[in-house]
Amino acid sequence: MEIFDTLLFSLPIADVSSAFWDSTLPGKAIVILLFLGSAMAWTIMYTKGVQLRYGSRMTAEFLESFRSQRNPTALFAELDDYAGTPLSTIYKAGSVALGAELHAYGIDPNELLSEDMPSEAHRRLTLNQLETLRAVVDRHVADEALNLEDQMGMLATAVSAAPFLGLLGTVWGVMDAFSGMAESGSAALSAVAPGISGALLTTIVGLIVALPSMIGYNLLSSQIRRISVQMDNFAQEFISKIQNSYVIEG
Repeated sequence: MEIFDTLLFSLPIADVSSAFWDSTLPGKAIVILLFLGSAMAWTIMYTKGVQLRYGSRMTAEFLESFRSQRNPTALFAELDDYAGTPLSTIYKAGSVALGAELHAYGIDPNELLSEDMPSEAHRRLTLNQLETLRAVVDRHVADEALNLEDQMGMLATAVSAAPFLGLLGTVWGVMDAFSGMAESGSAALSAVAPGISGALLTTIVGLIVALPSMIGYNLLSSQIRRISVQMDNFAQEFISKIQNSYVIEG
């Protein structure tokens, strides 16, 4: 307990508070702006982290179910169970496009929901139609990749802009401190120390904002890349199964 109390009282809380009040108006404004940016960054990291963790789990479950089915479109009726993964959107778009192509040959799209392998009567698609389905799937893969990247630009801005804002506040504060020393005609350290302390505070706050944001950005980017690769692999696997099941041979 004595060690904890010693550490608690040794924290420079009072120094930080006094440094804030000793800083100039632009310095105070920059510190407040940095705190708002920190709140934004933590909000993005939390919400995006929850979204990606849930999406990763649902993606794994979806891929396991998809690969266990003989018919590539058999999961269409169960898509509500996998709403958290972007693969469900890609799968739905591809299945709907496949149903539309086969409907032109008089095949009921509901027949595609069976767990059994499609019969030879369902082999009606040409390679040109398969390329049309591939384009639909690829377009939705790109759309889902953009959705995964949503708000990551704002987090990257916090990473890159926070240190420079802190540096701007420090340079501005030091310049004001030396200007005040010149006006007062006193070269004593006590005359400029409070102003310099307040100026350096902005750099500290800028780094406090940037460092967690950088770590969070790298972790989230790694999860996004992983899901993006899974989407690309699934798109190829889905089209390959459609080709094997519905395209005319020869």
